[in-house]
Amino acid sequence: METSVSQARLILASGSPRRRELLAFLGIPFAVVPSDAEERASGRGLEQVAALARLKGADVFVKYPSLPVLSADTLVCVDDLILGKPVDEADARGMLSLLSGRWHSVYTGICLHIPGGTLLERVETTRVKFRRMAPEEIDRYVRTGEPMDKAGAYGMQQIGGIFVERVEGSPTNVIGLPLATVASLFAAAGISFGEEAPR
Repeated sequence: METSVSQARLILASGSPRRRELLAFLGIPFAVVPSDAEERASGRGLEQVAALARLKGADVFVKYPSLPVLSADTLVCVDDLILGKPVDEADARGMLSLLSGRWHSVYTGICLHIPGGTLLERVETTRVKFRRMAPEEIDRYVRTGEPMDKAGAYGMQQIGGIFVERVEGSPTNVIGLPLATVASLFAAAGISFGEEAPR
């Protein structure tokens, strides 16, 4: 349940509507405070998502050190190529053409900064197989606008789900927040599901 900082038990350091929707399922009052940190990292996809999640969480935790801060970063990788959010429609078409008929990996780095200085971190990996897509299907999908704000240029929970043939691993990871992993971090931090906001 999304609420104000004063009523929150947790801060989500992300402006992603998908992450907000997924986190709300856990019934913990949370506030949304997107990070202002510059999102730059190097290395392989696994390394980048871990570094960026840590960076975003640290940026918000400095401002709200009395509350746990959850941050995340997701990338799509095919072979050794990292696919972030497309810069334009041509880029989106190129990404989708590359994914067509192939397996790819979705990596999400998760960080939980806890008051007192403890940092809990995980990286979740999910493998996704796309069915083969005709060029006109890709064009129609890109014209919907859905791919433009998503890593890998697709949203499995929306229209893009029609291209997904198989998933190995956490489905919610592909959407941007692996709930089982988040739940394990919350348990380690003593954060219970369904906590009520302070009155």
